[in-house]
Amino acid sequence: MQIGMIGLGRMGANMVRRLLRDGHECIVYDINPASVAALVVEGATGSTSPEDFVARLKKPACAWLMLPAALTGTNVDRLSALMTSGDIIIDGGNSHYHDAVDKAAQLHSKGINYIDVGTSGGVWGLERGYCLMIGGPEAAVQHLDPVFATLAPGKDAGAAASSEGLRTAHLGYLHCGPSGAGHFVKMVHNGIEYGMMAAYAEGMNILKAANSGNEKREADAETSPLQTPEYYKFDIDMAAVSEVWRHGSVISSWLLDLTADALKRDPGLSAYSGRVSDSGEGRWTLKAAIDTGVPVPVLSSALFQRFSSQGESEFGDKLLSAMRFAFGGHHEKPKGNV
Repeated sequence: MQIGMIGLGRMGANMVRRLLRDGHECIVYDINPASVAALVVEGATGSTSPEDFVARLKKPACAWLMLPAALTGTNVDRLSALMTSGDIIIDGGNSHYHDAVDKAAQLHSKGINYIDVGTSGGVWGLERGYCLMIGGPEAAVQHLDPVFATLAPGKDAGAAASSEGLRTAHLGYLHCGPSGAGHFVKMVHNGIEYGMMAAYAEGMNILKAANSGNEKREADAETSPLQTPEYYKFDIDMAAVSEVWRHGSVISSWLLDLTADALKRDPGLSAYSGRVSDSGEGRWTLKAAIDTGVPVPVLSSALFQRFSSQGESEFGDKLLSAMRFAFGGHHEKPKGNV
């Protein structure tokens, strides 16, 4: 079937490629003409403006946006002004689910269907497929089923035999409920992702410190002593450990696969500064947990660690140092010292 795609970044472009491979007709638009041209070479139909984009769509027009959350609302408004009753707008980015609920209500009065699709798969989705968490009106979701089926991973050898009754979940896509439900499920998915990533990172950091007993440690009033250095003399090969955990371990996962690959390529992770961004989903997950009274200590800790990595703890750390100096005359040790 025909589908339009606006936003040809890392995920949007590869989603178009996956759709083209399965015989779908793709109309594409991006503010970067080079991104459009690259996909035209591969079989997509390019457009030069939102107006040109909508004009090329057959009725009912189906337009999928893969844009940052901060840009989605404005582009939905511009696009919807060019569309008519029965058309469909799909937001596949990481927008707040509140926005999906509000936009769906706003567009309903015009007869335009608004579908929110939480999309997971990253830069690997072209080959692996994309896990799709869908919210919106049933009829519009059903109309787009061929597109969802192509983008999703499909049934794999590890799929549970008891997938009956789960509709399309075992294929990697699911209509989760009315407008907003797709982004709500994806929001929580990303909150869980924060926690899983933090657990792997903290565990590997302990392995890195397992050789502390063999390292020179300052003996002064400003340094906590290592009381039992004899128990910390293990030179752990973290790349090898992450690899063995991938095989038969209860903590194996795709995230661990990626961790093992990163450590194999760069054991000291010298290419990274350690600043970890958060694009909003973790914050929204915590807000939902607070609103509904659900305790999430792991997810909240993971989010606050990201804030710390971004330098947001710097002033607080300086204040701790200032207080320590004020009451005890403790001078700061240079960073990097144990």
